[in-house]
Amino acid sequence: MKANGKVIVVTGGGNGIGRAVVLNLLHRGAIVAAADISEAGLEETKKIARDFADKLSLHVVDLAKKEQVEKLLKDVQETHKAVDGFINVAGVIQPFIKVNDLSYEKIEWVMNINFYGTLYMVKSFLPALLKREEAHIVNVSSMGGFVPVPGQTIYGASKAAVKLLTEGLHSELQGTNVHVTVVFPGGVATDISKNSGADNRKQNSDDQSKKQSKMKLLTPEQCAEIIVRGMEKNKYRVVAGKDAKMLDKLSRMAPKKAANIIAKKLASILD
Repeated sequence: MKANGKVIVVTGGGNGIGRAVVLNLLHRGAIVAAADISEAGLEETKKIARDFADKLSLHVVDLAKKEQVEKLLKDVQETHKAVDGFINVAGVIQPFIKVNDLSYEKIEWVMNINFYGTLYMVKSFLPALLKREEAHIVNVSSMGGFVPVPGQTIYGASKAAVKLLTEGLHSELQGTNVHVTVVFPGGVATDISKNSGADNRKQNSDDQSKKQSKMKLLTPEQCAEIIVRGMEKNKYRVVAGKDAKMLDKLSRMAPKKAANIIAKKLASILD
């Protein structure tokens, strides 16, 4: 589905990849409803996108609350008179600790936002999308949704659930006007750790910056371009980043080897 002229909702639009997707869509001629739990983040997105003020609306939403997601649909329809799709970017990670040490409160928090938030978006918006001439659902999973990351096991489980939910939707919606795409980003230079309250790693910010530089992480803008281009090409799945592409192939050919590579790299974090 081409973005130009379409009304597209972007969750997580107040920062990181979500904000970059909002800006990318606006530059392509889309009308965008940016949704995020952070009002301050949304206002910053609006400030950056000031040249597109007439094509951007802001919506403060907690995706973990079904009633707020249902209200989001009504608000977008009232504001823009229609909705043609959504790109579900919003997500959180867990603290970098093992399942044995992770509280049920944190487990439920991660699952409620990452999985149930995605499900609420699908269930709330799909009936309206089926009435459009053409529509698109894009759900962002993660490299952690197909290869295990020690210390992020629950996060991975939530993103694996997003993967299967989205792939199942694709099968169910074949022959309809609604296209479906699942996205698997690898490492992206965002503030997700800080925003998730999960930045408990044993290294200072300078060390983190050096490691990120060596890893050659995607920028949010690069990731957003890959996501939106995948939507416009109606791709079934989009793998973003060299790390994700490599581990995607390896996890299918030698899943244990792929798991061991990640476990070895993250061993120092969990010590």
